[in-house]
Order: sequence, then C-alpha cells, then structure tokens
Amino acid sequence: MIRAVFPGTFDPIHYGHIDIALRAAKLFDEMVVAVFDKPQKNLVFSPEQRIELATYSFRNEPKIKVVGYRVLTVEFCNMIGAQVIVRGLRVFSDFEFEFRMALANHRLSPNIEIVALITDEAHTFLSSTTVREIASMGGDISSMVPPHVEAALKYKFKELGKAQQVVPITSLRD
Repeated sequence: MIRAVFPGTFDPIHYGHIDIALRAAKLFDEMVVAVFDKPQKNLVFSPEQRIELATYSFRNEPKIKVVGYRVLTVEFCNMIGAQVIVRGLRVFSDFEFEFRMALANHRLSPNIEIVALITDEAHTFLSSTTVREIASMGGDISSMVPPHVEAALKYKFKELGKAQQVVPITSLRD
C-alpha cells in the first residue's frame, strides 16, 4: 500500500488544494491531507477549525483522510508510514521553492519521494492568502472555496469586526 501525504496550512482550504488532493488520491492507495499546526505565519483559523473545514471538504472521499501534525513533514511521514509527499505547483516561482524543499526533505529522509502535481489552470491564481484577503474585504470568494469554507470565512471576519487586521501579504506558496 502506498500512502501519500499532502501537507499544508490550509488556511483556508480552497479549490486548488481540493483539486490536488483528489487527483493525488487517484494515484495512491491512501491520501493524507496533513494540516500543519505551527506555521511561521499569521493564520485566520485555529488548527482544529482548519482540520474541520478540510475534513468536511473530503467527507465523501474514502481514500482521503485529514489529520493535524506539528513536527517536520518528513518526520510525520515516517511516523505514519507514508512513502510520498505530494505538492502542488501553480506558477514558475513555486517550482524553485518546492525544488529546494524537496532536496531538503530528501536529505532528511531519503526514503520519502516527492511528487509535484501541476495545478489545473483554473486554479493557478488561487492561494489561501488571496482568498483570505478578498474575504476580509467582503469580496466574492464563491468560485474559490466550497460553500462551507465561504460561510466560515464570512463568520470569522464578521466576528473580528472592523478592528480586524488583514493578514499581511505573504508568499503565495500556501
């Protein structure tokens, strides 16, 4: 059995993430969407909320399970017996970042392979940062995220109110 891990912060999960996970699930026996707990960036949702949103996104996909983790990704893969890390590539700048990360991960754990899937062209512009920024300004994100994620974002930004600090612009690699 080949188990693959698709790691990320998924803050929030969007159609680009979902597309990569669904396509990867066709290639591997088990697909684990791994929600990272301690990223070095500002997040809108707690780890539990991100796991809940991702889990609901894949509720009808028996080959996909969602779990949280808080160690190095390769360490997590070794802990659960995963042989593959799946990454998505949207634009050329993603390749450079992912290439360096793949080399570092291979150095740390040579038994784990990295597989990069090219995003569907409809999702090349999508990043969690873009979704968060548009949602924080009341923009229409219905074509970018599933309805349950859209509702969660609207609720979160309503809850934060006018005093909200829009998540600072970060790299579009999430």
